[in-house]
Amino acid sequence: MTTTTTLFETSLHSLPLLHRGKVRDNYAVGDDRILMIATDRISAFDVVMADPIPGKGEILTQMALFWFKKLEHIMPNHLTGEAPESVVAPDELDQVRGRAMLVKRLKPIPIEAVVRGYLAGSGWKEYQATGTVCGVALPPGLEKGSRLPEPIFTPATKAEAGEHDENIDFATMERTIGSDLAHQVRSAALQLYAAASEYALTRGVIVADTKFEFGLDLSGQLTVMDEMLTPDSSRLWVAIEKYKPLDKQPLRDWLTNNSQPGRVVRLPLTVVESIEVTYKSALLRIV
Repeated sequence: MTTTTTLFETSLHSLPLLHRGKVRDNYAVGDDRILMIATDRISAFDVVMADPIPGKGEILTQMALFWFKKLEHIMPNHLTGEAPESVVAPDELDQVRGRAMLVKRLKPIPIEAVVRGYLAGSGWKEYQATGTVCGVALPPGLEKGSRLPEPIFTPATKAEAGEHDENIDFATMERTIGSDLAHQVRSAALQLYAAASEYALTRGVIVADTKFEFGLDLSGQLTVMDEMLTPDSSRLWVAIEKYKPLDKQPLRDWLTNNSQPGRVVRLPLTVVESIEVTYKSALLRIV
């Protein structure tokens, strides 16, 4: 993969902008499709940094496309199979090529479907305090980074822009979206995680935890959407060095030591380069 330009924000004139997220800019393609463009923006602690990571949008897109294809036997995904380049003007191709997906417009389910196979992040903090993670009781004596006896489903609310996702228990999820749909989402997320983590281990990568996003199509079919199993949406480790990250953890660590939560900061070149190398390593190892 070669990257000649860095894209912080898109500016298409041929399609109406629907939403500018932390990383992706989404444009309407008629009433039934969305053009999702992964920029090189990076966020941490729900704040977008001032400096982009070269090639990041292409890496996220390649990894997501890989996983959508590999796991489509478990769960249908939002891809239309159409080329993103086919719906933009010729002078916009550089903003789309290699970093975009043309997808079906779905009714999003307002839940982050998080699956944890190892004890880390906010789950570790909660376990230290209560012995549980999102209401799921875990055995005593686990350490940071411990592999769980079996993967657990720990949903979170999907926050609005500028707000923070909040961990919830399964009963709260049932009340939010209905019991039948909650059980469908949990089952699908656990199946996707099991298959992905098994494959990743053959490539020398541990998927410590990850989040999935789901939507419903016009027929009510549950469909996985957005992205899947990327360094942005997952905690990835080198298998032989459990705590060596293949995700955005270096950014979180630098911010924890050098900034205040919630601030937009300029990143030193060494941090940008470190994240770029880490993301490329994740792509090379898995894909």
